[in-house]
Amino acid sequence: MELLTSLLIGLGLSAACGFRVFVPPLVMSAAALSGQLTLAPEFAWMGSYPALVAFGAATLLEVGGYYVPWLDNLLDTVATPAAIVAGTLTTASMVADMGPLLSWTVAVIGGGGVAGVVQGGTVLIRGTSTATTAGLGNSGVSTGEAVGSVALSVLAIAAPVVGIVLVALLLVFAIRRILRWRRRRSSPPQGPSTEV
Repeated sequence: MELLTSLLIGLGLSAACGFRVFVPPLVMSAAALSGQLTLAPEFAWMGSYPALVAFGAATLLEVGGYYVPWLDNLLDTVATPAAIVAGTLTTASMVADMGPLLSWTVAVIGGGGVAGVVQGGTVLIRGTSTATTAGLGNSGVSTGEAVGSVALSVLAIAAPVVGIVLVALLLVFAIRRILRWRRRRSSPPQGPSTEV
């Protein structure tokens, strides 16, 4: 049961990495320091005060950067691979009871995959916001993503089952949005008919 709970927490935190890369590690660090979270031994450094300060500074820079109009879309480009790496590491830090091969396989496929799908959904939402509001709506999108990352990170630790249900709903939403976007891109343009 403890392994399942750890896996649920790891996947929930990984999904939160899809919204903001550094918020889940910051929440993990604070939870480990307060004794609310037990990390895998090789990731114990995340529960230290230097790590808390580093994650806090990185979070402030990341969240602040998303409120700069031209920088937000650039950050999304960098954030996609970073979210996958962060999602992999957060899941790996929680599944210590498995063998190394199995834990890293679960971390890469589960954690990295969940983070990548959520991040892909946020990229599409930001792109839609940029196209429809000339970027004016992006600050609202940024706020929603930051709040979502904090809420999901806390929920993943405090109530892992509820957190994983929310992650499942997020994945369904993100996958549907990505598939809809791909269908629109692959369908031929509908121009005016030339038939008489």
